[in-house]
Amino acid sequence: MSLTREQMAQRVARELRDGYYVNLGIGIPTLVANYVPPGIDVMLQSENGLLGMGPFPTEDEVDADMINAGKQTVTARPGAAIFDSADSFAMIRGGHVDLTVLGAFEVDVEGNIASWMIPGKLVKGMGGAMDLVAGAANIIVVMTHASKNGESKLLPRCSLPLTGAGCIRRVLTDLAYLEIENGAFVLKERAPGVSVEEIVSKTAGRLIVPSEVPEMQVDPA
Repeated sequence: MSLTREQMAQRVARELRDGYYVNLGIGIPTLVANYVPPGIDVMLQSENGLLGMGPFPTEDEVDADMINAGKQTVTARPGAAIFDSADSFAMIRGGHVDLTVLGAFEVDVEGNIASWMIPGKLVKGMGGAMDLVAGAANIIVVMTHASKNGESKLLPRCSLPLTGAGCIRRVLTDLAYLEIENGAFVLKERAPGVSVEEIVSKTAGRLIVPSEVPEMQVDPA
């Protein structure tokens, strides 16, 4: 079975390290805030000007004025700071973010990412993704392995307008965890119950499959 959105966020949260400053993009990446491992102290940044984002609020905690970049209501942990967008982007552009978690439409074997527009579809703008991929050396892309019509999103070359070039090294999909090395996707882990054959069939870009591919450790859906 493919991973749920929550399981994907849970797996990404295992990449957090104590003391990290982490930017979470809109969509699935925002869910990572709910799965920070015990004993790990991280500061989650939202590019609209919140540093120290906590998990999503319960009904009685909702504050309509406390939102993330995706306009979802969030909480602020003790010690959080609120500032303007200019300071937020200065933090990003200055290289002060240790890890960025982003969604994407496509990623290719050269580490290129397309995440901000599909020609012919209305878009609100590129957001902060171009700054994030330029300002952070440590990026994880989280996305479904294939589009709704079954076409692979892991490609030999991105077909959509690029957000950034040669900047992606790690990708987590609903089927697998992969790293990009020497012009290929390298299969590192597979989702529980997902076969290597299924991953191969849904990966259009060059894929290297080691002799042993362990199953991912995630909580049951």
